[in-house]
Amino acid sequence: MAQVSASSSITIAAPVDTVFSALADYETVRPRILSGHYRDYRVLEGGHGEGTIAQWILQATSKRSRDIKAAVSIDGTTIIERDVNSSLVTTWSVAPSASGSEVTTRTEWNGAGGIGGFFEKTFAPLGLKKIQAEVLANLKADVEKQ
Repeated sequence: MAQVSASSSITIAAPVDTVFSALADYETVRPRILSGHYRDYRVLEGGHGEGTIAQWILQATSKRSRDIKAAVSIDGTTIIERDVNSSLVTTWSVAPSASGSEVTTRTEWNGAGGIGGFFEKTFAPLGLKKIQAEVLANLKADVEKQ
């Protein structure tokens, strides 16, 4: 099994606490910033930060989807979403930058083995980076308009 990961970053012209609060808001902000690749999004427990459980279907391609039930934990200014259905983990880190905040999201999981794993490790990160970039751009637009 190969470790598969994808990471993307963006700079947002807002303080760290403002950006972090927006990211940790699974009830109001998160549904607004998700790309069209996310379907059936809903909050099952909580809704803001630690202890939140949210569920959605990530439609990575027309033929590849993943049912995600994410349990949320917080470590400083990092949000960790662990899928209870798989090895998938997404982290959202917010750090100060010269012009506001630098937000980085990283998703990793244990990929398939063999030739299928080779293709997954090669091509899945490319598609996921496009999805991440869209969500980050939506976050930037949402936070900076406030």
